[in-house]
Amino acid sequence: MPMPHYDTIIIGAGMSGLAAGIRLAYYDQKVCILERHYTIGGLNSFYRLRGRDYDVGLHAVTNFTPKGAKKGPLARLLRQLRFAWEDFALSPQLGSAVAFPGVTLNFTNNPDLLAAEVARAFPRQKDNYARLLTQIVDYDDLNQEMFVLSARQVLGETITDPLLIEMLLCPLMWYGNARAEDMDWGQFCIMFRSIFLEGMGRPHAGVRLILKNLVRRFRELGGELKLRSGVSRIHVEQDRAAGIVLDGGEEITGTHVLSSAGAVETMRLCDDVTAAMEPAAAGQLSFCESISILDKPPKALGHEKTIVFYNDSEKFHWRKPAGELIDPRTGVICSPNNFAYGAADGELADGVVRITAQADFSRWQGLDESQYKLEKLRCYDAMAASAVRFMPDFRGRVIDTDLFTPTTIRRFTWHDNGAIYGAPDKKLDGTTRLKNLFLCGTDQGYVGIIGSIISGISMANQHCLRSAL
Repeated sequence: MPMPHYDTIIIGAGMSGLAAGIRLAYYDQKVCILERHYTIGGLNSFYRLRGRDYDVGLHAVTNFTPKGAKKGPLARLLRQLRFAWEDFALSPQLGSAVAFPGVTLNFTNNPDLLAAEVARAFPRQKDNYARLLTQIVDYDDLNQEMFVLSARQVLGETITDPLLIEMLLCPLMWYGNARAEDMDWGQFCIMFRSIFLEGMGRPHAGVRLILKNLVRRFRELGGELKLRSGVSRIHVEQDRAAGIVLDGGEEITGTHVLSSAGAVETMRLCDDVTAAMEPAAAGQLSFCESISILDKPPKALGHEKTIVFYNDSEKFHWRKPAGELIDPRTGVICSPNNFAYGAADGELADGVVRITAQADFSRWQGLDESQYKLEKLRCYDAMAASAVRFMPDFRGRVIDTDLFTPTTIRRFTWHDNGAIYGAPDKKLDGTTRLKNLFLCGTDQGYVGIIGSIISGISMANQHCLRSAL
């Protein structure tokens, strides 16, 4: 009996894989998406615990543009995947902040506010900030040589106040940087535009709405989604992926293979052991995130910010914690209640505060089960204590909690070290050493919900459709 053959096999049912599958299915490709787990979404997923729904991963959808906008990544993906704006049902943020000792920069989806805040807090940098905006707007996303310039170096040539540099880097690194301490200039430009020039929004129903719409559309178009179907190895013949062997032993073949498993992780699956491994090192940066359910919305406690990126010193340190499970000195506070939901949506059922901190995968992985449970409790307390320096103290209103760690991220993304943004070295064109094996998702270079979807669309267009049309 001949083994099943597909036009394209996609490894991973996260945002990028699902988007690529939809795009290809529109052109009558026979597509199969393989997912190791029992659910979709990778880290951007959802679960139910003690009668409540929890989002994982999603704080906000960046690249927000209002209904009717014709430009920008959100408008592009809606056209490419043939969705209506209402299918994502995004409500804009109320307002967010970057908070350092003694200085706060507020911002919304109107970039004029951040420009005004920079002029208020750093009056001598007003013109320099305007020059920086020009550099960012003119940046070419696909220029690999420009992409890998040091963001700190470029910023230092434009902005002369070190504190403003740190405050601009903080949210962009938190939401999309796999490199310790510094950031690729290209990644800085992408994230700056997505957060500060376009903005942030969220569906009232959370990430489940986006995922369910993606899966529904993929299946309506005839795509096959195989859950609990992990890839054991990629069979290589000469310079091509000749077949995919699943954990259960079944083998399938595809004209093209598109992987969202990560660059290092994907190449490790290849069975041509005599070939050299790609030199890119796996990422090291991972997170813990606590979720606190409150008996009232955060606004009732005096907290109206959507997201607060905080740091407790004038220098922003972006690296794996040294010898500790977490580093609570810097973090992100997200309040899903604090979006401008429509009248028909109403308020969320519960008040929610999510706090994110940097974490060390190796130390979490080394704990036994009883230690793991105790350290989750200890780290929850430490993260809450750190966050309440930058928001009203909510701890007396908590009625339920949960916390995920780098080992959770590893389990649901399969990224080495639970690296939330993958490897530091990105491959913008998605190519590998095999002629028909390509990368999409985090290690291709686009991050966030919209970025991941655009990555899947772009790689499907470039590598799996161009040769077929």
